[in-house]
Amino acid sequence: MDANIVMAVRYIPEEQYAQSQSNYAQRNPEMAHMLQVLESALLDDDDGADLPGSLGNGHDPASEGNWADTIEEFMAADASPADSSTVTSATTPPEYGKQCRNGSTNNYTGAVTARVEEPPPQKLVVGTRSRSEQLLVACAEALSNNDMPLANVLIAQLNQVVSIYGDPMQRLAAYMVEGLVARVAASGKGIYRSLKCKDPPTRDLLSAMQILYEVCPYFKFGYMAANGSIAEAFQNESRVHIIDFQIAQGTQWTTLIQALAARPGGPPHLRITGIDDPMPGPNSNAGVEMVGKRLAKLAEAVGVPFDFHPVAKKGPEVEAWMLERQPGEALAVNFALHLHHMPDESVCTSNPRDRILHMVKALNPKVVTLVEQESNTNTAPFFPRFLEAMNYYAAIFESLDITLARESKERVNVEQQCLARDIVNIIACEGIDRVERHEMMGKWRARLTMAGFRPYPLSQTVNNTIKTLLESYSDKYRLKDEGGALYLGWKNRSLIVSSAWQ
Repeated sequence: MDANIVMAVRYIPEEQYAQSQSNYAQRNPEMAHMLQVLESALLDDDDGADLPGSLGNGHDPASEGNWADTIEEFMAADASPADSSTVTSATTPPEYGKQCRNGSTNNYTGAVTARVEEPPPQKLVVGTRSRSEQLLVACAEALSNNDMPLANVLIAQLNQVVSIYGDPMQRLAAYMVEGLVARVAASGKGIYRSLKCKDPPTRDLLSAMQILYEVCPYFKFGYMAANGSIAEAFQNESRVHIIDFQIAQGTQWTTLIQALAARPGGPPHLRITGIDDPMPGPNSNAGVEMVGKRLAKLAEAVGVPFDFHPVAKKGPEVEAWMLERQPGEALAVNFALHLHHMPDESVCTSNPRDRILHMVKALNPKVVTLVEQESNTNTAPFFPRFLEAMNYYAAIFESLDITLARESKERVNVEQQCLARDIVNIIACEGIDRVERHEMMGKWRARLTMAGFRPYPLSQTVNNTIKTLLESYSDKYRLKDEGGALYLGWKNRSLIVSSAWQ
């Protein structure tokens, strides 16, 4: 199976939600029809799912050994000869990494060593979670107070209770311990950057990102909300242009292209400007150009006139002239799980985060879509940031328990490849090296308002369609419409928020 192909998601028949959409359909039948096609394409999606942003990224390192080998390599390389404490961590199963294969425990010299462990044959003892959580908090507090002897003792105790096959808090603790140890060894930067740059897996390997896309609604929620707003903004336009910051594999646009193809009266001429990091070598555009070719092939197959403009630049480096805005085009700009990677005023005086928003406003778009993680890890000091990350990712890990067994290798892949590296970056890095800098919706609202934007509320039809999407998942997911933004949460914790602006 191609590494960019995601397994089909169960299709929910149109009649299950027809009644909730009937009033809007009577007022605007063309738009209702278009959104129904958009939903059908998304729920029945068997196209690529290489996803952007902090829950994962466009370069999907699902090949075995990446996580453990990279930790070993960088922490050993960055270790200080003065370090002498004994620190071990159980974070990788036997088939992952050299340390797991030999099962050794070494005196701590900056390298993280891992115990060999097998999946438990029975449920874990009740009460372990609270101990994991208490030890994590105590260790982070010790580090924030620069009490290294106590931190090392607590890390050693944590290693006795963490398990990548345990309950959600035990599993999360396993990766947070890696972040704490990396913070001591100043190795978080190397671990994060190396994992972000690993080569994609072989074509027949089902990637961790694809599994996450399938078993959790986070990405589908963001795509549906953003695409619904864009489809509404474009409904009467004959020439449309989408600028996508961090396009990755272009997965988001496969469903929108299909919806535009089904638009009553015919599809518009669609142009997509895809922005993504440059590839090494003489042709830095090669990766983005390949995405454009795939989208062009799909557009041709469904009869949508299509152009693609590649921009191989890091987000903060993008300038308005690179985007080739053309007269007569209706413009949409998409930020899906990307803006939090841009440094703000707390990191550098040039403040790329706000600069990009002002630049986009000057382009006069019909709509700007924003999808972000609802978390506060940007400017908070280490200890409160640690607590915020622990609470946020505890909800993510718990939600994975519903669909992926604790003994599942696929679940281990998802948590290691899609979540652990970001956890390490949040905990271990500071300054320009800390690139996972999430903000709450209130802060994003303030930034967008200062840039001159005003809210573009989602229609009830889009809201109802997303509610239908969630019906195919656990009833513990929560949807909240507040202040012009749509929040997806697990139980009482909001995790992802989507909004649109004009």
